[in-house]
Amino acid sequence: MDVRQFYRKLREVESGIAEPYVLVTSLETSDGGKAGIVCEVSREQAARLIVEDRVTLSTEAEQKAFFARHAAEKKAFEKADIARRLQVTIVSAPDEKEPRAVVSADSETGTRR
Repeated sequence: MDVRQFYRKLREVESGIAEPYVLVTSLETSDGGKAGIVCEVSREQAARLIVEDRVTLSTEAEQKAFFARHAAEKKAFEKADIARRLQVTIVSAPDEKEPRAVVSADSETGTRR
C-alpha cells in the first residue's frame, strides 16, 4: 500500500470516530492474533488498527458485555478488599467465678444475714 493512501485512509477512519476512546474487537490475524478480544483504545490507535485490518469497532452487544464484565470484576475486587481489611475481635463472656452474695436465713429468728 502506498504511504500516502495509508495515511489518507487513517485520517478518514479517525475522523469517523467521534469518541476519544472506543471499544474495538480483535480479528484473527496471520501473525497469531486472537479473534473476539474486546479492548478500549484511543481514537488514533483504533484508526491505525482498523486500517491495518486487525480490529473492528465493537457492536453494542460486545460493549454491554465488556462493561458488565468489568463492573463484576470491580465489585469482586472491592468485596475482596473489604474482606482483607476487616478486623475481627473475639470477646469472650465474663467468667462466672466472681463471688456472689450468699443470703442465708437464721432458722431461729427468721431473719436473713
